[in-house]
Amino acid sequence: MAFPKNFDELITQASSENLYVKLVRQLNKDFLLANIDLDFEEDILPTSLKYILQDTVFKLIQEKFAEYLNVLYIIDVPEHKVKQLDGNDVVELSEQVTFLILQREWQKVWYKNTYGS
Repeated sequence: MAFPKNFDELITQASSENLYVKLVRQLNKDFLLANIDLDFEEDILPTSLKYILQDTVFKLIQEKFAEYLNVLYIIDVPEHKVKQLDGNDVVELSEQVTFLILQREWQKVWYKNTYGS
């Protein structure tokens, strides 16, 4: 499987495989595990999902850095990928981290669907 390189590819892939709702559920599950008050409706539009998630990541970076690191740990975003990002512009950083989060959650959903019982 070729993993998506941007948000649009990710959403297209998730939708075409009828896994978008499972992606949203996985996000909800992991944010709940991280004690972050974020609960997406299953029928949320992809653009809304992206902007709300990005806004949440931005606020976590700015105001609750320990919780930000915790959510990255729980979701299992690869540390080396986060370290490669340029942290000078927090808005751009939050956008890039949002994609890394979605990409990792998509991997989990795809693997469970493909290889799970």
